[in-house]
Amino acid sequence: MDSGSLPMDDYESLISTTDVELLKTAWRNEKAAPEILRYEIDLIQRIRGQIQLMEETVDEFSAGGTDPLTVSLYQMDLDRTQFLLRSYLRIRIQKIEKYMFHIAKTDELWNRLSKEEKTFARRKGISSFNNDLSQHLEESVLSKLPENYQSIQKQSVISEEDDMVPEPQLETFVVCRSKEYLTGIQLEDGPVDDRSKLFEMERGVLYFICYKSIKALVESGKIDLL
Repeated sequence: MDSGSLPMDDYESLISTTDVELLKTAWRNEKAAPEILRYEIDLIQRIRGQIQLMEETVDEFSAGGTDPLTVSLYQMDLDRTQFLLRSYLRIRIQKIEKYMFHIAKTDELWNRLSKEEKTFARRKGISSFNNDLSQHLEESVLSKLPENYQSIQKQSVISEEDDMVPEPQLETFVVCRSKEYLTGIQLEDGPVDDRSKLFEMERGVLYFICYKSIKALVESGKIDLL
């Protein structure tokens, strides 16, 4: 069955489920979300395999004297896929570096990292950065402060939490689009039992909303960030 015989909704659904489109969605979500999202391990493994196949195809076509225009089209697809993959991974590394301590002490976030990202955080982040930062602050600032204020993670010894550790701002507002009709969304600025604060979203419509209100729906794949 060709695309011309498919209903528009079915055709759009088919196109959106190709691995490159799924990678584009994962990239947009990661770029827009204030916190690090779950690493798309299965998708990334498939994408890596496709990139290798595309590279082999381009090399084969180039060596076999295939029409240059055809080779350039394959190369464009390859370049686009490589760009999306590199950008997706780079955004995640930047978040790990920025929120390193917070991610390391939060099991939910730590388990969202890939094996390679965890290794990166351990080897080049948590231990070495912590030691270097602690030594630098101890020598330049903390040793000159009262004893109660010499922690690099807490403002004072009476702080119950690590309030000096950078954390993602989940109250950030984001642009999003739902994949289906959703109702019963609790807005973060209202009481939990206030039914007037429940929000509904139409499929395909753009909304500007607090990330924390739709956090679970983004994680479940029902909402895409833009």
